[in-house]
Amino acid sequence: FRTDKREVLDAFASGLLPFRPYTDDTAMTKCLAASLIEKKGFHAGDLAQRFTTEYFEQPKRGYGSNVVDVFRALKRSNFEDPFGPAKDQFQGTGSYGNGGAMRVAPVALFWHKNMAEMVSVAEKQARITHTHRNGYNGSILQCLAVRYALMSDSKAPFDKVAFLKLLLEHMDAIESKDVKPTSDPAVDKPFTTSLQNMQHVLCDVPRDLSAEEIAALFGNDVSAHKSVPTAIYAFLRSHEPLPFFQAENPFVRAIVLSISVGGDTDTIATMVGSISGAFHGIEGIPTSLQRHCEDLDLVLKLADDMYELVGAH
Repeated sequence: FRTDKREVLDAFASGLLPFRPYTDDTAMTKCLAASLIEKKGFHAGDLAQRFTTEYFEQPKRGYGSNVVDVFRALKRSNFEDPFGPAKDQFQGTGSYGNGGAMRVAPVALFWHKNMAEMVSVAEKQARITHTHRNGYNGSILQCLAVRYALMSDSKAPFDKVAFLKLLLEHMDAIESKDVKPTSDPAVDKPFTTSLQNMQHVLCDVPRDLSAEEIAALFGNDVSAHKSVPTAIYAFLRSHEPLPFFQAENPFVRAIVLSISVGGDTDTIATMVGSISGAFHGIEGIPTSLQRHCEDLDLVLKLADDMYELVGAH
C-alpha cells in the first residue's frame, strides 16, 4: 500500500481529508496493544497468533508477501515456535523490513518506566517477523524515540540536540554489540550513522532538506534502516514551520513532511505519528484528522485500558 503523496498533500491543503482504511501498520499495532493488555506483558505465542488471525481475517491491509509467508508457516505449525518461521527467511538471515518498528509504539507506552524491559520487548516482538539485526534494531530505535517523546515536556522549548544525543548513545551501544566490523560505518551501524547525519543537518550546520534530499540521506523504502530515521527526522523538523506547507499544528507538519518524502508513506507516517502523538498528546492531534481514522473508538479504548493497567504498576 502506497499513498499518492500529491493526493494527500492536496487534501491537506484543501481541508478535504479523504477517509482511508488503516493498513497493516495499524492492524498489527492494535494486535500488539491488545496482547500486552490481556496478558499484562509480552507473550510471544499470543502475539504471533493475534498477528496471524488478524491477517487471515482481513488480508487486504497492504501486508508484504514475506510477512504473509511467516503467518502461513505459523498457522501450519500451530504456533509451536513463534520465532521459528521468521528465522528461516532469506536463507536464514531474516528480514530487515520496518514491520517490527511500525507497530512497536505500545511497547514504549507499556514500559516507559522500565527502559531495559522496554528495549528487550521491542526486540522480541520484532523477531516474530523480522530477525535481521537491522529489522529488530529499527524496532528498538523507534521504541526509544516514542518513549523519549512521551517523557518530554511538550510545554517547554523542545531540545533537538538533547533528544538526538539520547538516541545516539543508545543506538551506538546497541549496534556495537552484534556487529562484525567492516570498513563502512553505514553498514556496521546504519542507525547510528543516520542519527549522526541528522545531528549534522539539524543541529551542527542547520539547513532545510528537500524531499529528495531527505529520501537520499535517510531513506524512504520498506527497510527499517531506510525509514525509521526518516520518521525521526520528520518529527524533529516539524517543531518549526515548513517552507512548502503552511500549518500551525506541529503534528500535522510531521505527517505532511513524512508523506512528502514519498516511498513507503503509510509506514513512515505511522511511525512519525506515533512519535509526535506521544509528544503532543491527543489534544495535539486535530479532531478533523481523528474523525477520518478507521476504528478510532477501539484505538481510544485500547489506549485507556493500557493507561489503567500501566498506572496500576
